[in-house]
Amino acid sequence: MHETVISAIACFRSEIVAFRHIFCGGRAITPVMSTPYRLYYAPDNASLIIRLVLDELGQSFDTTLVDRRHGGNQTPDYLALNPNGLIPVLETPQGPIFETAAILLWLADRHGQMAPPPDAPERGAFLKWLFFTSNTLHAEMRLLFYPAKYVGDDRPAQDRLRAQIRRNLARHLGKLDALAASAPGWFAAPAPGVLDYYVAAALRWMALYPADGAGWLELDGLPHLARTVRDLEPRPAVQRAIAAEGLGDHPFSRPVYANPPEGYAT
Repeated sequence: MHETVISAIACFRSEIVAFRHIFCGGRAITPVMSTPYRLYYAPDNASLIIRLVLDELGQSFDTTLVDRRHGGNQTPDYLALNPNGLIPVLETPQGPIFETAAILLWLADRHGQMAPPPDAPERGAFLKWLFFTSNTLHAEMRLLFYPAKYVGDDRPAQDRLRAQIRRNLARHLGKLDALAASAPGWFAAPAPGVLDYYVAAALRWMALYPADGAGWLELDGLPHLARTVRDLEPRPAVQRAIAAEGLGDHPFSRPVYANPPEGYAT
């Protein structure tokens, strides 16, 4: 992974090493890519999943910090990459890709690792659980984390929504735990797949957020998922992500709030 520093408006950072670029509230400067990939990221966001998978695949990549606190995800340059203003974006030789599941599937197919290939008998099963995680689990997590976006400022309405979403998420996680118990070969296997990292990150965030409602998720009640994420933590890709984003020693099994060396985990 190559990281370079380029100053952008008021976001100059003198201490950063190698090759990084920062999107702040103004127009960013785009350096020449030194690798096939550039990951637009914010600490402890969905971009973490892509970072982990790129590293697990052994792919070099540049990173660009998107400073959401100062509107970096709403700049014209960033919106040209992802008109939804969401993180992550992966810049590739075929152009920028957004949506976490789309990036994961593209990487797995391009590099022939971490997922069943298109002609494999188990491809359909893998796809349905990948998109269950993306379209059902991850989508409902947004309702839990940002209830005001969906029901406004009415606190009792927010509390009711969160209570229902927690029940839904518990059911979803129970299904994923049963899937892990079945050991399909592309999930909860000795060699991690893209779905392992997606679910591990989701478990981390559900344990930590929202900050005023954390603690509802009991990983011990999901023994097969618990084993899966504990097995991931010693892997080199995870250890490098811990250092890059300040995730703590046990980012999935005993998560703590991130303390990133740059940017904000919000």
